[in-house]
Formats: sequence, C-alpha cells, structure tokens
Amino acid sequence: MSEEQLNHQNRLLLYGTVTISGAAVMMLELLGTRIIGPFYGVSLYVWSSLISVALIALALGYYLGGLVADKQTRFRLSYAIALAGLTTAVIPLVSRPILLWTNDLGLRAGAFTSALLLFTLPLTCLGMVGPQVIALAARRRAGVGMAAGSVFAVSTVGSVVGTLLLGFFLLPALGSRVILYAVSAALILLALVVALYERRWGHAAVGPVAAAAIATGAGLWLQADPEPTEYEGYRLVYQAESHYGWVRVVDDRDRRVRWMLSDASVISALRLDTRGPVLSYQKIIADLPQLHPEGRNALLIGLGGGYIAMAFAGQGIATDALELDPEVAKAAQQYFLYEPSGALLVGDARYEIRRLDQQYDFIVHDCFTGGSVPSHLLSVEMLRDLDRLLKDDGLLALNFVGFTEGPEADAAAAVYRTLGEVYPHRLALVTIPGAAFNDFVFLASRRPISLASEAAWLAAHEYSMPAEGELITDDFNPLERLQVAKAERYRALLLDRMGPMLLAF
Repeated sequence: MSEEQLNHQNRLLLYGTVTISGAAVMMLELLGTRIIGPFYGVSLYVWSSLISVALIALALGYYLGGLVADKQTRFRLSYAIALAGLTTAVIPLVSRPILLWTNDLGLRAGAFTSALLLFTLPLTCLGMVGPQVIALAARRRAGVGMAAGSVFAVSTVGSVVGTLLLGFFLLPALGSRVILYAVSAALILLALVVALYERRWGHAAVGPVAAAAIATGAGLWLQADPEPTEYEGYRLVYQAESHYGWVRVVDDRDRRVRWMLSDASVISALRLDTRGPVLSYQKIIADLPQLHPEGRNALLIGLGGGYIAMAFAGQGIATDALELDPEVAKAAQQYFLYEPSGALLVGDARYEIRRLDQQYDFIVHDCFTGGSVPSHLLSVEMLRDLDRLLKDDGLLALNFVGFTEGPEADAAAAVYRTLGEVYPHRLALVTIPGAAFNDFVFLASRRPISLASEAAWLAAHEYSMPAEGELITDDFNPLERLQVAKAERYRALLLDRMGPMLLAF
C-alpha cells in the first residue's frame, strides 16, 4: 500500500473519529434531559444545568487533550474514546441512586449536581478527542491551522447528524437507555479500531482498550435485568418515551388512585374504585356547562387522562381534544377510560389551533408540565388565536396553578392581566378558598359571566384578584421567571405526598 493511500486512510480514520465523538457529545447532552427530567422536570433549570456541565466538561477535556497531545504521554487517543464509552455505559446504572442522593439539594442545586456527576466524565473524555486528533493530523499534513479547522468542522457536522438522528428517529423508537448503551458500544468499537491503527503507528494500545471493552460489556450485562415495577404501595402499569417526555401510569394501591405522570408532573388522576376525579380543578371545569346551558361543543387543549372531555360528553357536549404528546393520548384511552366524543388531534397547540376553522361554545386551556404551564401558551398572541375559535357567547376556562399571596402571586396576576387584554369579561375561581398555594380556574368571555343560582357552589370558589400583573407576549414573556417559585413548591408537595422514589421509578 502506497504512502498516499496510508495518509488517505489515516485522514478518514481521524475525521471519522471526530465525527462520531461529535455526535456522541450532542446525544449525551440531549439524553441528559431524559435521565434528569423525569426527576427534576424538563425545565430551564435542567437545560441550564446540562448545558453548563457540558461546557465545563468539554473545556476540561480540551485542556487535557491538548496537554496530552503536546507532552506525548502514553495516554493514547483510543484510551480517551474507550473511557468515554465505559463511563457512558455506567450512566444508567448509577442514575437512580445519584438522583435520589441529590434530591435533598433542592431543584436547582440537585439538577446541576446530578448533571455534573452523571455526565462530566464521558463528556470530558470526548472533549479530549479533538486536540489529540488535531495533533495527529498536523503531524501527517502541513498546516496546523488547516488541521484544526478541518477537525472542528467535521466534528460540528457529526454533532448536527447526531442531534437530528436522535431527535427525529432514535429517541421515540428506542428509548434513552437503549440509545445510551448503543452510544457506549459505538465508542468502544471506535476505540478498538483506533487502537489497531495506533499499533500500526508504533503504539501499543490494544490491551487497555480491550480491558475497557470487557468492563463496558460487564456493565451492560449488569443492567440487563428488568427494571422494578413495584415500589412499596406503587405499581408501574405503563411507561413510554416520546419526543416530549417520559410518560408513566402508576397505581397508588394505598390511596386507590391511578396517576399519569409526564416527567416530573402529575397530569391526570383517576380513582380506581369509583372511576371519579381526584384533582379538584377538574370538578370545577366539569360544571362550567351550567354557566352556558346552550353550549354543545368544546375544545380541550391538553388532554391529560381525558376526564374533562368525558365529563363534557356526559352533558351532551362533543369535545375536540388537542394533545401534544401521542403517548399521553394513548395512555388516556388505554388506562383512563377516555373515549373521544369529538376529534382527537395530536400536535403542538400553537400550530394546530391556527389550522382549526371551527368555533366552540367552550374552550378549556389545561396545559401543565414540570410544575408549570409552558410560557408560550399563555401569551396575548396565543389567547387571540383561541379567541378566533370561540363563539360570541362562548366561555374560555384556563387552569393555572399558583399563589394567592406574596410576590409569588405575580405569576397568576400576569395571566389574569393577559386574559383581560383579549376578553372584556373575566373572573377567577380557586379550588381551595383561603389556601396560599392553589389551583386557579380563570374564566373569560366577550359577555358578562354570571355565577347563577344553579351553579351556586362555584360562587363559593370565586376569588378576587388583588392586582394586575405584567402583560405576557411572545416578545416579552415574564413567566419564565415568575413560575420559578411555583415549580419549586409543586415539586416539594409532590415529593412530600409520593416520595422521591416514585419519580425515579
């Protein structure tokens, strides 16, 4: 084989190495939300923690990789790749104990510490790949600048491919744990190939890499046992991953309640004995047809377990339901007795409502995840899109968890203010009068809203909003910061009632 052919093979190997390592970096970063999210919620805290840890680890890896390359130590490129594969394989094995251990640190510190402990080692090892490849490429061709630029460019292409491959195809088809195992196996295989080439370059590297491969195989074998489906009084009935989260159906046998969780949020509940509702706000919304007896159709945004849609159907109201997550819609039908009385639309609310051309007597806005409502679903622009779908005498109901007093009440006040920007008439109901932390049901309409005598019990839940809050728009959305206290309180209540192990199931 000619020297030119050898140089060509070397370049293919080196660029192939940074392509795969670049893809692995982005896959690990994105998969972090699926490891930490079900415990701490897929919130700005978790994303900030993962991005920060990735930057810290990669910076450390770049430094160490450059140091190793310049010192020409015995630490080979194949060693860094093999260690990345080995430490990736360990993540699913240690994730549950680490999450439980960090729980006492709170939402912000816990999310950051979990990300630091789980992902620093593999990302640092992957960060070491680039500088070592640049050093090798620069020795085999003229121009360090060109070698560095080529390596960074190819690595970035690998990151793009890995991101698209994971998000568009792999995650909903395989699940996060299987993908982690596959990334680990791919890195170990790459390390063995690189080690064989390093031996051709005069370095003995196969032995340590083979040891890492054996250790990784042993780690994967340890994780081959099925995950537990029973914990104290809880039984895992169903679980599935989608593009949007980890959906679980869990039976609480002591309370005789079936819960639906999406990541770290309870999005529906059903009494196993009476088949009735558990969440108080659902009882209020189910009685809203009393305020508009002539109403015959409704749009529900956020299906959950489908209780509201079924309660409306029982009163002769055909309900179209819009749900973001297909796994939630599937679980609602299979485990929560939901039977569609209208169209069941699966897709993003902002996109789907712009495609609707039907008008409704009732619109129920019931979106909740991670202890908060997605902020972009509460802007003036979103409410105007909904207003286009509401009949002149129609009624909009919006569920919002929040505080009734203190600075933390600013979030609910902002939602109330924003509703007033679109609708001339509105009022607020709370599920537990007098409680500081509450479920609000905001009502809005173009016509006056009267809590008539036939709905007298609703009048007992009426709440006088103390002040107007900030206006929420797509351009300026203060809810990202205003919902912080709410998310922390919600998680504390969830852990107090159910325990951290339920979230780490």
